[in-house]
Amino acid sequence: MTTFNTDKSSSVNTEENLPDIPEKELVERYQKLYGGLVNDTLREMGYVHQTLPNDIMPLRDHMCVAGIAFTVRGRKSTETQGEMEQRAQMLDSLHENSVVVWDTHRDDESAHWGEVMTKAAIRAGCRGAIVDGGVRDTHLVLSQNFPVFIRYRSSNGMLGRFRMTDFQQPITIGHVMIYPGDVIFADIDGAIVVPRKLAVKVLLRSEEIRGEEQVYKQWIDDGMSPEEVVKRGGYF
Repeated sequence: MTTFNTDKSSSVNTEENLPDIPEKELVERYQKLYGGLVNDTLREMGYVHQTLPNDIMPLRDHMCVAGIAFTVRGRKSTETQGEMEQRAQMLDSLHENSVVVWDTHRDDESAHWGEVMTKAAIRAGCRGAIVDGGVRDTHLVLSQNFPVFIRYRSSNGMLGRFRMTDFQQPITIGHVMIYPGDVIFADIDGAIVVPRKLAVKVLLRSEEIRGEEQVYKQWIDDGMSPEEVVKRGGYF
């Protein structure tokens, strides 16, 4: 069973003693958070550039996903030989709790995700897809209740327009480097990358902040002024 903990050799704080958390539990606990909370926690730790470009948004506002980054990369190409075999190899490599994260080099023509890929991903236990590009078969994707985040919709298939080049290698989307195994969180406010070495630390601190925020909200409900809230350690 895969577990998460701080890698002492690469941790930003080697004095911490953090618990081991099984991968499935970790992503399910992340799933209960929200983007602003995860983002604020990363900022507090000095990581201020972990959000993917703001134009990558969910197909539906209610969609939320947390999981382990499964990276895919490709670029514009008219070459088709071996393309389907390569796609099949990628889909066969998907694993439980993964989230596909697709670097298209900002392609603006092709749909990089669709109905059949969605079916294969669900069968593999994949939790969602973050695509710096397009989707097609939109109504058929939506019918499967699979979280997909994209920049646009298009009926254009990839074949003869775009080609996957590799997968499970480090990729860059916007200004964020994403490594296989990083934690991905995405909701209506966009997608965030949590470096794997920080996954447990960010989760625990986010849960702690969420509890603190409930106290601040109660203060406001009880009639406390914003100035007094700040004096007592709250924020807005």
